[in-house]
Amino acid sequence: MNMASSPRNGVVSWPAGLLLLSALALCVFMLAPLCTLLIGSVLDDQGHWSLLRFVDFANTPGVATATWNTLWVATLVTLITVPLAFVYAYALQRACLPLTGAWRIVGLSALAGPSLVGAIAFIQWFGTQGVLKSWLGEHSVYGPIGITMATVYASFPHALMLLVVALATTDGRLYEAADALGASRWRKFRTITLPGAKYGLISAALVVFSYSVSEFGIPKVIGGNFPVLAVEIYIQVVGMHNFGRGAVVALLLLAPVLLAFAADWTIQRKQHASLSARAVPYVPRPDLRRDLALLVYCGVIGTVMLAMLGMAAYTSVVRFWPYNLELTLNHYLYGLAEAGVLDAYLNSLTIGALTALVGTPFIFVTAYLVEKTHTGPGWLRPLIRILATLPMGVPGLVLGIGYILFFNAPGNPLNGLYQTLAIMVLANVVHYYTSCHLSALTALKSIDREFESVSASLRVSQATTFWRVTLPICLPTVLEIARYLFINAMTTVSALVFLYAPGNMPASVSILHLDESGDLGPAAAMATLIVLTTISVSVLYSVATHFLLRRHQAWRQLTR
Repeated sequence: MNMASSPRNGVVSWPAGLLLLSALALCVFMLAPLCTLLIGSVLDDQGHWSLLRFVDFANTPGVATATWNTLWVATLVTLITVPLAFVYAYALQRACLPLTGAWRIVGLSALAGPSLVGAIAFIQWFGTQGVLKSWLGEHSVYGPIGITMATVYASFPHALMLLVVALATTDGRLYEAADALGASRWRKFRTITLPGAKYGLISAALVVFSYSVSEFGIPKVIGGNFPVLAVEIYIQVVGMHNFGRGAVVALLLLAPVLLAFAADWTIQRKQHASLSARAVPYVPRPDLRRDLALLVYCGVIGTVMLAMLGMAAYTSVVRFWPYNLELTLNHYLYGLAEAGVLDAYLNSLTIGALTALVGTPFIFVTAYLVEKTHTGPGWLRPLIRILATLPMGVPGLVLGIGYILFFNAPGNPLNGLYQTLAIMVLANVVHYYTSCHLSALTALKSIDREFESVSASLRVSQATTFWRVTLPICLPTVLEIARYLFINAMTTVSALVFLYAPGNMPASVSILHLDESGDLGPAAAMATLIVLTTISVSVLYSVATHFLLRRHQAWRQLTR
């Protein structure tokens, strides 16, 4: 027997050791900064334990309104986004569409730019001087309407990524049996497709709701006088430097995420694998009526997605929107040369690459250890699941402030990380951990545990099974996680705005500074440059995915 995996010899197995290291890393870089910030909510100005901050905040006018607005807008966004993303994902995975890879990139295109870009684009389309302002009639885009539209646009790719994974693997024998029994298309959808994608739908709803609750950039730009909790954090911490009250609001934002985790935990316990060792890959058959309807649907959604990015790109090449629409490249020249943003752009490329290279293996291996291994203390996996769910409900501003208070403390041995590229990479991995973790779990749950059982009976090590079976099957998800981390590291603002030094400013933060100074054209130009970069990476991802899957997943190809 292998001594490294024998508990009888008192030696901790390598999966248990890695799981403990993963939990330690999550505690240090995720939990500790948040606890440092949140402890401030129960300390008064003299450092004594007190609940006065909660009492003062509860008595602040407008708090109940901001809380209610946050919850009902997030619920509405979830109810709109998840069905839209599910139909789009269904079209990509279960229909015979031309240029499926291109439609996938279009569906994820909102990830190509900061959330501020989408909010600005909606203002330019539907604002007081917008091209389509008449479409809203007497209603204003500044407020709940604009927040809802912009948040649906921004959260759509987050839900789509999860649902594509949920629909990617299914046993084709189920559909063959249904066809043999004469089941209708609707019955097959209701009894096979929806149950098979149930976990993905729950995860997508969790991600979208949490994203909507914690997003501050969109309501800050397009919300007008409509109060929400995330903007309240920004006002208290950034405007008033009231870290204690900001921590109180952060607790309110974490509460719905913890409730969502409880629901997700219940669903996980009932989830069964959809892909067994004897499964037959499902390959959709051409159906003109279905494929044409879904192609039109993808065309409509894709047009809306590209129109938002297109408006930002157009703004970057006009002299002064909307009064002087003469085309010019002066904004690019100003942004890159005079404002010194070229260095910031190179910094963002470095941060994005390191985030993908560090975050992808850590997230996927941790998810694998949680889902596919059984060694280690019983409390360890629930702890990691809780830690993995928390980041989506924590606004980037709160995370960034927590990093300041924790890593900038003189007695912290990790103090040397402060204001380095490394701390920004760590903040990005933590900030976007939840979506990637849920994507990895969704892919891993679709693999029957029989693979591990057969490997064990053949005396094949777990590491070999992971490398030669699990990883090749989950390769599309691994590549998707890497692309997702890179793009978000390029586009995020809130998590990094407090962590950079003058010599390593990210491009997204430089865009924020340009926008705050009223230089909308240069800000749009730099946003467009980031979009072009992330789109180029997405194209390279599609090409790499095509060749890697042909090499490592030949079993998915039809036998002709």
